[in-house]
Amino acid sequence: MSPLVTAGHRLQLNEIPYGPPPSVQAALSAALASANRYPEFLPRRLPRLIADRLGCAPDHVVVGAGATGVIMHIVQEFGAGGAEVVMATPTFDGFPILTSMAGGRPVAVPLTGSGRQDLAALAAAVTERTRLLVVCSPHNPTGTLVPTAEFEALLREVPESVTVVLDEAYVDFVAESDRIDVFALLDRHPNLLVLRTFSKAYGLAALRVGYALGAPHLINRIAHWQLPFGMTALAEVAVRACYEAEAEIEARVALLGEHRRRLTTGLRTLGLCVPDSYANFSYLTLPGPEADRVATALAGADIHVKSYPTGIRITVGDRAATDAVLATVRSTVQ
Repeated sequence: MSPLVTAGHRLQLNEIPYGPPPSVQAALSAALASANRYPEFLPRRLPRLIADRLGCAPDHVVVGAGATGVIMHIVQEFGAGGAEVVMATPTFDGFPILTSMAGGRPVAVPLTGSGRQDLAALAAAVTERTRLLVVCSPHNPTGTLVPTAEFEALLREVPESVTVVLDEAYVDFVAESDRIDVFALLDRHPNLLVLRTFSKAYGLAALRVGYALGAPHLINRIAHWQLPFGMTALAEVAVRACYEAEAEIEARVALLGEHRRRLTTGLRTLGLCVPDSYANFSYLTLPGPEADRVATALAGADIHVKSYPTGIRITVGDRAATDAVLATVRSTVQ
């Protein structure tokens, strides 16, 4: 885990640069008056709230302490005992880390040369010991999107004994026309789980609210691992308030899209390779030594980013953050 950063530009954890909307803050402040009361023993109201919003039955939803908390329960149930979990590399750090913590074995499949997940190679990596296969769309850290047709082809190829996890942590930054119709796929593929979170576009990272969508038989197995009193009452309050403030949140997402385009265009103008991103970050593709040099320069300017062997992930911040990133990178590569 990265240390807490209190100065400079925090661009390493894909947080949005804005606090919750005022109405959400007001709802949370009012809810603190009941902080002496325990939340539900096991969460029931929050899954119903999410299900009502999405138009599905509550038994298709399980919640957890952020998407990371849900992932932990998934790998505890399906990935323990030396089971193989197939995933891209690099990917969201939580998948290999939590798989190992649960006693599973991460099976890493390299990205393509264009920074995309190689779905054919992921399917080919499945063996009789595989219990989980993970796909991220948008992908973390490159921000690339998985086309619907390719994902459907993967689902048809993977045995039903393997649970496929589609991590959509950044789906709120994707235009509706570019999104996978996950409910149509869930109806046809009972081995599919879809992960989402309120930590990114909704700006609730500190409250740890995530969920998975899936068939009831999978959801029940994941819920078996939930910690009693593990979801705070503030989570339900914040989610309800965010749904009511959705127009304001959508406006923030649109603004971040403009900042992302400016960051990406600015980096490309310097002659650098940046894949099209559908998330709230841009991925600066660089070979190891060059990436180290740029990351060192950014750190020296008090700009905190996430480095990988193939490049640097830069969270989209406000205009000042983008200006600082572009100025520092420009002075380093030119």
